[in-house]
Amino acid sequence: MRVRTRAAAALAVVPLVLGVAACGGSEEPKSAGSPSSSTTTTSTPEAPASTPAPPTAAAPAVVRLDRATFLPAMNSALAKQTSYRTTGKMTANGQVLMTITGVQQAKPPAASISMTGAAFKGQTAKVVVIGKTLYMSIPGVTPAGKYAKLDSTDPSMAQFSELAGTGDPSKTFESFKGALRGVKFVKSETIGGVKLDRYDITVDTAAVLKAQGKKIPAGVPKTLPYSMWLDAGKMARRFSFDLQGVSLLMTIDPAGAPVSIKAPAKKDIVS
Repeated sequence: MRVRTRAAAALAVVPLVLGVAACGGSEEPKSAGSPSSSTTTTSTPEAPASTPAPPTAAAPAVVRLDRATFLPAMNSALAKQTSYRTTGKMTANGQVLMTITGVQQAKPPAASISMTGAAFKGQTAKVVVIGKTLYMSIPGVTPAGKYAKLDSTDPSMAQFSELAGTGDPSKTFESFKGALRGVKFVKSETIGGVKLDRYDITVDTAAVLKAQGKKIPAGVPKTLPYSMWLDAGKMARRFSFDLQGVSLLMTIDPAGAPVSIKAPAKKDIVS
């Protein structure tokens, strides 16, 4: 039980880590061919004027997302995906606090996440989520290569129950529903060979925490700004925030192929 308790305390950092053109125109149509010469012959009739080319249709105006359409479009796109690879970096005052890598699947929900950084004294912590069961390997808490097993349905583990749904990225943003206060399109840019639309959004801090069933700590700002990058299909591919000097940038990429996420072997699980 001691290992499970210490592991649960160490895992408190995980929710902080996890919780992701103008329209074209066309030139004026060219006029018909030049007027005929004043000199003609009786044997060769004057060439008829050429038929004007039809005007090129203007490209339709690009529709940007707004406060009403942003979350539905993004969550709909995420729901169509089955597996993802995630990477992230948390920094403060120019120093890297933590790097994150992981793979997730939506059905059945599962995830495997590795975190390396100062929070773990430069070592790597691993979290595996299978359904509603959490397996954690925390440096200094569990023996090297060993995992503590936690049932997220256990009332004492209630604060970690949301991790059981980590395999479905749309759950990351469920708490934004009703808390979204502003959505602004910033620009389109190509990152990693993918054209993305960047949006800056603002969420109500109290509303988000309430949706997560959490108390509101003293001193937190009234609103939190996020930057989010969506691809052409409206799938969230990157998101970032900067809060009181701590910055987090996460990327989400479709796995492109089925992934395999398995629970640790029984011999590697400690009580």
